[in-house]
Amino acid sequence: MTLVLGIETSCDETAAAVVADGRRILSSVIASQVELHRRFGGVFPELASRQHVLEIMPVIREALARATVEWAGLDTLAVTSGPGLVGSLLVGVNTAKAIAWARGMPLVAVNHLEAHLYANWLSAFAGEDGIEAAPPHFPLICLIVSGGHSDLVLMTDHEKYHVLGRTIDDAAGEAFDKVARLLGLGYPGGPAVQAAARGGNPAAFDLPRALWRNGYDFSFSGLKTAILHIVQAYAGLPGQPSHRAPMPASRGPKERDLPVADLAASFQAAVVDVLVEKTERAAGEFHVREVLLAGGVASNSVLRQEMTARLALPVRFPPPILCTDNAAMVAAAGYFKYRTGARAHWDLDVHPGLRID
Repeated sequence: MTLVLGIETSCDETAAAVVADGRRILSSVIASQVELHRRFGGVFPELASRQHVLEIMPVIREALARATVEWAGLDTLAVTSGPGLVGSLLVGVNTAKAIAWARGMPLVAVNHLEAHLYANWLSAFAGEDGIEAAPPHFPLICLIVSGGHSDLVLMTDHEKYHVLGRTIDDAAGEAFDKVARLLGLGYPGGPAVQAAARGGNPAAFDLPRALWRNGYDFSFSGLKTAILHIVQAYAGLPGQPSHRAPMPASRGPKERDLPVADLAASFQAAVVDVLVEKTERAAGEFHVREVLLAGGVASNSVLRQEMTARLALPVRFPPPILCTDNAAMVAAAGYFKYRTGARAHWDLDVHPGLRID
């Protein structure tokens, strides 16, 4: 059995986890900073890095304690080196390097996007009942959707990726955050929009879908702008373009209350429609065996439902707690790198703009 300690500090979650053989979670500890950043409507980078400094060692010690593992029982450390916020990444990387040097342990650097994919290799927490599912089967189409990324990836084997498309402007999660602010729903935007959409009509507004049928790139900037124009129209602001989506016919000219639920539902449906359409088309073109969802937006229940319903092949997605940033996925990705001989050296640095390819 190979035990990996994963460390994750790419954004605003300080996390550590112990994972066995890249699949079985022995412990997973996450110190969230959501409440710290909520008043800013997003992550404040300097505050995030300072909070990581305070949390990193207590979180690591708790992960070891929950796994009932001593330092000597670990085989390697895996740490996120990018992409992410430079200050946040530095805390995790420098902590991991210090521990590895002091204890003579091998160190593996992990791409945060790659780690999100490997959340799909993780099985149940140790001690839970049930039969362990078989690992994903190659080749795979992987959709990574988060606050900063919307990548559609063909994965033919471990560490073998071909990026088919990525966002050219706003990522899906970023669009959720911005629309949540426009609708006054607060932060973080993804859960807030999903909650508001439950009481809305997804067909209430005819919103644009940037499909570009000859390619796999994503764009959600136009969709976000369409929501902005509708919000401004309900507020009675002048100078709005004539092509904005109309108000529902049931509302008269004096009824200007913003239909938040309908807008949230219509926006969510538009995002999901684009993500599913492109994933379905890629799965057919490349004759894959399965589809994997990953990243924070992969916890969206409508995306999960639509992807499962519309695709004629198996669709996998992690439980919501493993969709958002966590260290168990870092440990899982680190395990597969470790067993192929990958090792980081003492000159390991952070790479805020790192891509999966």
